[in-house]
Amino acid sequence: MSCKKVQRFLLLVPVMCLFNIHLARTQEKATSNLPKLQNPISVQYLQKKLKKGGPKLVLNPKIEKDLIKKLKTDPVVQNLYKAIQANAIDIQKEPLLERELEGRRLLHVSREMLYRMNILGMVYRIEKDPVILARIDAELKAVCNFSDWNPSHYLDVAEMSMAVAFGIDWAGEALPSTTVDLAKTSLIEKGIKPSYNEKGNTGWVGGNNNWNQVCHGGMIAAAIVTADKDPELAARTIGRALDSIPQALVSYGPDGIYPEGSTYWSYGTSFTVFTAAMFESAFDTDFGLAEFPAFMESANFRLLCNAPSGWYYNFADCGDKRSEQGDITLAWFASKTGNKAFFEEDRFLAPANEMGKLGRNAGAGLVWVSQFKEKEDQKTPLAWKGDGDNPIVIFKSPPSDPHQYYFGGKGGRGTVNHGNMDGGSFIFELNGVRWSIDAGNQNYHNLEKTGFDLWHRCQECERWSLLTKNNFGHSTLTVNNQHHKVDGMASFTDFKDGNQPEATLDLSAAFEGQLERAQRRFVKDSPTSLLIEDSLVVSDSTQLVTWQMLTVADVEIVKGGAILRQDGKQLKLENLSHPEISVSVVSVHPAPLELDRQIENLKRIELRLPAYTINDRKTTLRVRLSGD
Repeated sequence: MSCKKVQRFLLLVPVMCLFNIHLARTQEKATSNLPKLQNPISVQYLQKKLKKGGPKLVLNPKIEKDLIKKLKTDPVVQNLYKAIQANAIDIQKEPLLERELEGRRLLHVSREMLYRMNILGMVYRIEKDPVILARIDAELKAVCNFSDWNPSHYLDVAEMSMAVAFGIDWAGEALPSTTVDLAKTSLIEKGIKPSYNEKGNTGWVGGNNNWNQVCHGGMIAAAIVTADKDPELAARTIGRALDSIPQALVSYGPDGIYPEGSTYWSYGTSFTVFTAAMFESAFDTDFGLAEFPAFMESANFRLLCNAPSGWYYNFADCGDKRSEQGDITLAWFASKTGNKAFFEEDRFLAPANEMGKLGRNAGAGLVWVSQFKEKEDQKTPLAWKGDGDNPIVIFKSPPSDPHQYYFGGKGGRGTVNHGNMDGGSFIFELNGVRWSIDAGNQNYHNLEKTGFDLWHRCQECERWSLLTKNNFGHSTLTVNNQHHKVDGMASFTDFKDGNQPEATLDLSAAFEGQLERAQRRFVKDSPTSLLIEDSLVVSDSTQLVTWQMLTVADVEIVKGGAILRQDGKQLKLENLSHPEISVSVVSVHPAPLELDRQIENLKRIELRLPAYTINDRKTTLRVRLSGD
């Protein structure tokens, strides 16, 4: 290195040090402001408080005794258990699991193992069937003899660790000691210890997304069942989790929205529920998890995202439709609150032989279903707004309303976890038809195996070329045929409930450099209509403003708007503010890219407003959707 380069480097060192000190202090300040969980964990605490006998995970002797009582008297518990028994029979027809990666993931194998241990383990707890025990033994030996549990993608390790922990906790007293020793050694060497490899994939430890919840949950399960073998490691691991989990839970605030969408709520929240239940069964306390701000409120978010059509409000990387089964995770919230709205009794009472393959938390879920006791009637709101990293608003009609009105609108920004360029977008259902759709999610592996960069989120990153991720695949505004600003946050500035609820979004940051100002207002102006009003101030760079709505309905262009037809129903689209501008319809099936999700009959309805037609730089677009 030349002398000049050395001198420049030496001059930079103090600046770099100051920057690192500032960054560390900023991070420390952000962390110090988080609500905290109780954390009394030490080796001495484990020795004093951790249950000595088994089971410890979700079940303990008292909880198990209560469950067995409910199995004799409660038809909901009895029916769900019949479905679990049927699943146990099906599992025994399947081969043992093998270490077969799908791309970079072993996750499908880990999830299958967690499912098998939940189902087989619960049947064994109730029936003590030696055939079931032998299958648990074989399953445990198979996965514990894997070379590793794929620590390069730590979700795989976490779910496998939880699976193995449940297996030896629920059947351990009857398993061969060699199997238990093998499993505990595997939990320590393949589960917990790799999570302390700072050069590995361990960013989840202090992360703010579902990885934090899932991975800490798996490590906690492993630590509880191996505390007798390595109490120091167990204490360190549980203590680390209690310190770190709040960094993910804070994302629920302030109102309970899960920023990654409803199906990711199910994923991340199910593991936090697992964690709370394991803590309660093992220590008689959840260390404050259930009381964490906005966590319990998130059950309302989950419930409100279930639309009458059977679809989710599928913003972010959310799946499309919910299953016909009862929501096991929501049942835990029902058991804590007594809110019957969270307890899907009709679904749990569906014919057991028709439920199909249950969720991988179904065994534990039987416990939560058995613990539900209805309290006073608690009504679900018909108009609701939640703020946070990915704010949304929902208007719906009462269940008795034949029109089945359902609207969801959102703010947010692309840089949120699993986020899209969808600020200002909306979905709309009426009369059982989803008229305005969200293009939804698509299979990660199918994209990743081509080398597609799905996960980076810079303005020019490849993620935004996909229709499911960019603003061209959402019912929002587009300016100059450009992408939204990826870090431009759209926030709600006003909300009114009542018979004609309304909500207003400030979209200005999403159109930085494209518009001077943009506001979008949603109004349920009648029991069968939705008004979308956009107040815009253009700038010198504004060339074209496009109002767009994604639909799979058939569209007939008429004077002043369009008529949409689908499933024997129809919806009128009225261009109230600019009736002289004709609606246009752009087919997006096939989608622009081969890698795009292909949605049959998908089209984008557009109203295109050239900037030169706007007087005094200000205009208001008003579009009304109305049904019969």
